Amino acid sequence: MTLTLPALRPARGRPRTRLPGAPRAERSSSPAVAERVRPLTRCQVADRLQELGDLYAETSGGDPWAWNEARAAFLLHLAADARRPGFSLLIAETTALAGYAYGFPTAGAGPWWAGFDGHVGGSLLRRAASGGLFVVSGIVVPPRVRREYKDQVWNLARRLQRRLLTDHGAALGVALVDTRDDRTVETMRSWGWRYPGDDTLPAVPLTVPLAVPPGPFRVLVLAPGT
Repeated sequence: MTLTLPALRPARGRPRTRLPGAPRAERSSSPAVAERVRPLTRCQVADRLQELGDLYAETSGGDPWAWNEARAAFLLHLAADARRPGFSLLIAETTALAGYAYGFPTAGAGPWWAGFDGHVGGSLLRRAASGGLFVVSGIVVPPRVRREYKDQVWNLARRLQRRLLTDHGAALGVALVDTRDDRTVETMRSWGWRYPGDDTLPAVPLTVPLAVPPGPFRVLVLAPGT
């Protein structure tokens, strides 16, 4: 599956009210004390599915039509991933849902890998075959987390992706990003993601199941603790 990261369209029609006084800059992109990170069970994911979809659409921005379209597509994506063995979803919350990330472990065989042959190095496939690879399929965080303090360990996206890999003892995280989505690639690289072995790695023309649109994707990897 491709990575689910909100597209950051200009927000219209859903204005937010800001309280007087600007927050301290060093606290604006989620220091460790701001959100509690915890896993949800599959039943809890099902119970909160609408809330998860709402946050995804809200962080995407856009007018009401775009908001609803993004939300519907996202929920289909999440429901498909939630059926995979080993699926895990972490939420960050204060008094409300602040962000979340999810994914699943994968071996070096099966439908998720369809189309990879000849496009990624043998070391990546060997790690997958040994059960040490974890697919980070979605990271949903507010736009400010994508813009500010991306190199800080307390950045919310970094906290979520790091916890996913740690909880599953993964040797490496992996994600697919549409090669046309330069903004998402740039953001993820600022969070510590890298191309596997070579920054000039060509895009991979994948045939991925579960109704993912055909097209070339970038393979990104993440080392544990990043």
